[in-house]
Parts: sequence; C-alpha cells; structure tokens
Amino acid sequence: MVINTIDANMLKKMFLSGAQRLDSKKEWINELNVFPVPDGDTGTNMTMTIMSAAREVQAIENPTMESLAKAISQGALRGARGNSGVILSQLFRGFSKEIKEVDVIDASVLASALERASETAYKAVMKPKEGTILTVAKGMSVKALEVFGETEDLVEGIEKILEYGDYVLSQTPEMLPVLKQAGVVDSGGQGLMEVLKGAFDGLLGKELDLSETFKPSSKVNVSNNEDIDTADIKFGYCTEFIVMLEKPYDQNTENEFKEYLSSIGDSIVCVNDEDIVKVHVHTNDPGLAIQKGLTYGSLTSMKIDNMREEHQEKVIKDAERQAAKQKEVYEAPRKPVGFIAVSIGEGMNEIFKGLGVDYVIEGGQTMNPSTEDILKAVDHVNADTIYVLPNNGNIILAAEQAKILSEGKELVIVPTKTVPQGITAVVNYIDGESVQTNMDHMMEEIARVKSGEVTYAVRDTMIDDKIISEGDIMGIGDAGILSVAKDISEATMELIDTLVDEDSELISIYYGSDTAQEDAEELAEQVKEKYPDVDVELQNGGQPIYYYVLSVE
Repeated sequence: MVINTIDANMLKKMFLSGAQRLDSKKEWINELNVFPVPDGDTGTNMTMTIMSAAREVQAIENPTMESLAKAISQGALRGARGNSGVILSQLFRGFSKEIKEVDVIDASVLASALERASETAYKAVMKPKEGTILTVAKGMSVKALEVFGETEDLVEGIEKILEYGDYVLSQTPEMLPVLKQAGVVDSGGQGLMEVLKGAFDGLLGKELDLSETFKPSSKVNVSNNEDIDTADIKFGYCTEFIVMLEKPYDQNTENEFKEYLSSIGDSIVCVNDEDIVKVHVHTNDPGLAIQKGLTYGSLTSMKIDNMREEHQEKVIKDAERQAAKQKEVYEAPRKPVGFIAVSIGEGMNEIFKGLGVDYVIEGGQTMNPSTEDILKAVDHVNADTIYVLPNNGNIILAAEQAKILSEGKELVIVPTKTVPQGITAVVNYIDGESVQTNMDHMMEEIARVKSGEVTYAVRDTMIDDKIISEGDIMGIGDAGILSVAKDISEATMELIDTLVDEDSELISIYYGSDTAQEDAEELAEQVKEKYPDVDVELQNGGQPIYYYVLSVE
C-alpha cells in the first residue's frame, strides 16, 4: 500500500483511532509509573486530555484541516491534565499550527509538523528532562526529516518513524536511572507511541467503531445530579388512556394491540382488568394510539404530555438557577486579590477555606484537575489578581496553561508541590504587598517546609535502592521514597525521622479518610514523646489513598 497524502477526513479518522488506542491502553500505561502508588495516573491523564479533543473532532461532520487543527489544539489545551497530558496537548498544538493552512498532508508537511510539535512541547516545559515523552517525540521528529527526505510514501515513512520511536523509548531507562532501577520505560513516551500507532492503524484502514467512544455530549448537569440527553428522547409524547371495552378482548386481541403499540413507540404498558384496558405508550403520534384504542371501545382518562417540552422547561429552569448562582459570583464585590487551591480531602478543603481561600478545586493526587477545571475556578473568583496553588507537581503545568488562556484576570501560579506547601503559602501571604514581594516571601517560606505522604504500594519494584513489595507501606518525601515497612505507624515514624532535624519547630500531621482517629491520636503521642521540643499538630485531612500527609517546618 502506497499513500502519498492525507486529507481532512483521513486525519479525523487517524486522530480518533489514536485516541481510542490510548484509551484501551491507559491502565497498562498507569502501571508504568515509576512510583508504585495507587494514584499512578499518566495513562489516565493522557487519555482524558486526548478525549477532550476527540469529542470535538468527532462532532465535525465535514472536516477541513483548519477545523480539525482548531478542534485538536483547543480541545487538548483545555482538557490537559497532569504533566504528561499538558505535554501531549502541546505536541498537538505544535502539530496543528503546521497543518492548519494546508489542504492535504504530504511527506514534507508531516515532517515539518512533527518537528514543530516537538519544538512546541520543549518550549512549554521550563526544565525539559531527557528520557521522557519529550525525548521520544524529538527522536521521531528527527527521524521524520531523514526518512521523508528519501521517500514520499507516508506508509513506508511512518513505519520507520514508529520503529525508531520504539527504539528511543526503549533507551529511556538508560537516560533516567530511576526508570532503569524500576525496570520500566517512560510512561508518557509509551502513551505517545500508543497514540501514534493507533493513528497509523487508522491510516491503514483498520475499521473501528468510534460512535460510542467519542459520542458528542449533549448532556446537561441538573440539580439532582442526573444526566438528561435530549437526543435520547426518541418518542416525544407520553400518552395514557383507559379503554372501556365494548368488544370481545381475548389474549390474541391483547397481543395484537401490544404489537401495534410497539410499532409506533416504546415504554409500553398494556394491561386489562375485566372490561377495561389501561394503556401507556411513548410515541411521536398519540393520535395513532388513540385511534387504535377506539377500535376496542370508548376512551376515558386521556392524558398526553410533551416530554421534550417538559425536558426543555427543566433544562431552562436549571440553567436559570445556574445563571443566578453565577450572577451571585460576578455581582460579589470585585476585590484586588483572590486565592484558588487544589485540595485532596474534606478536612483539607475546610482548612483552606478557613484560611481565606476563595475556591477549592477537589482532586489533587487522585484526579489531577484539567486546565479547563482551573479556568472554571477562575470564573468563580471575582478578583483582579488570583493566586493559584496547584499543591501537586503534576498540576503546575496545567495551571501555567490556564494562566495563558485566562482573560481579564492576572493569574499568579505559586509552584506548590504539596498541600502543606500550599497551606504555608496562604498563611504567609502579606496583604497590600506587591505580587513579586509576596511570591518571594511565599517561596522563601515554602522552602522551609519538608513534606511527606504515607500510602501503600500497588506492585513489586525497586526504587532508591529500596526493595518494595505489593502492599508495603511507603513513606514518600520531597526527594523520593524515604521509608518502607509492613506497618503504617512504623513507616510513618521512619518518615518523620528523616524529615526532622535540629532546626525543626513544628510537625503537622493530617490523617486520611482510611485512618481511624484513635490511631492518628496514638501516632501523634508517639511523635510528641520522641520529639518533646517540637510542636505537634494533628488534624483530620480526610484525604483518600494517603494514610497521612505530613509537614515539618
């Protein structure tokens, strides 16, 4: 098979095919995460990023390169989650910029688009690290320039590029010792390879049922948290009546009546009791049901409701309620400064709110918020300058992307990597001082905070020269895994021992949703006994997955 050009229809198919393949592999990619923690999420983040774009692409009925480029770029930018998802969105952004003004993609355009994709992604990361998705992307872009200098056949060229991409991916453990020690390749790079291999399947004509995977969403979130889709209302009229029987009505007659009702609608109830028949049917032509009923007798208790109209009224009312709620936000007095924080549990949420944070985005460790989630939070804070606290190293890039996309408000991204750092940042904000002064002060105080988290291992591995078995309890600090034990309390105490030094003044312990209060109190007492000269605070963080979140200052 020789293919020299890709038109818009083929590119649409290729993109959706790539998205579907990534979706099918996401759990496997999650397992490639170096740290064996239960919230390993590279595959999930990349999938949710590409799915945001895929839904917009699927909705384009008559695609052009320009419309596809816009849908891919904007959908991925707003849906980007985690570092891997943001980098993937930047790869799509660079690729889209190169193709948007052409009618078809040939070898030359494809080589240029892959090169621009790599360059765009590298520029988006402040300190690019080799041995990651960036390295894999760059390797393939360089190979593309070489290959497409020798052939115009896209099939032959892409096969060689993918083969080289697999080779570069296999070398990532040689570039990052932590990958080699864990015995895995880079998960982000693997995710990228799955996208491109899926796209190649689409180019080769592999048939896929994409209708359900990327079904455009017309659902509206309503007050009872149910999803209602107007497209699902196939038959618009709920029709009910009772037939007062005037003719013989036996089992054969009943079966005939039910078959007729089935031919004109659904949700059928047709029951008889001596001389009456109760009828209920959803149909687009109530008159047909009524006429058929009249052949058996006279009708009473007739009732016809337009379900689409009722649904629209409900949607309108819900929209009005939402608009009123939004209006309250915008009509709140404009203030100079506001705060947004990402949090990981009810207790943590309340702590941030108590410190004056205007809007808390729930997610953090277990579900990284997207760029779109952060932008929605920005909409809810009526302030000129908004400090955003990601409180997770994997969310900082998404926050930076939101800063670029935000309009009318200045976003200041404080690069907090843990919840304790976020709490410290808020506490040390100085009202009335400039952004730069506050950033300098916050960063200085954050640098004094040592953070720790205690959770369980989801697989066997070896990291930081520590042999870890599935189910072991791990103490994770800013520099990596600091303690491993079979017991939660033992792992936590070992972690605290590594964090405390002669200058430590305060140990804060936030216990999670899976930790009993009495166990947390017992642990706090052990810490107080061991470190009598250090203040110890215990609070209910309510975070999932992590038994304890710690900070030492």
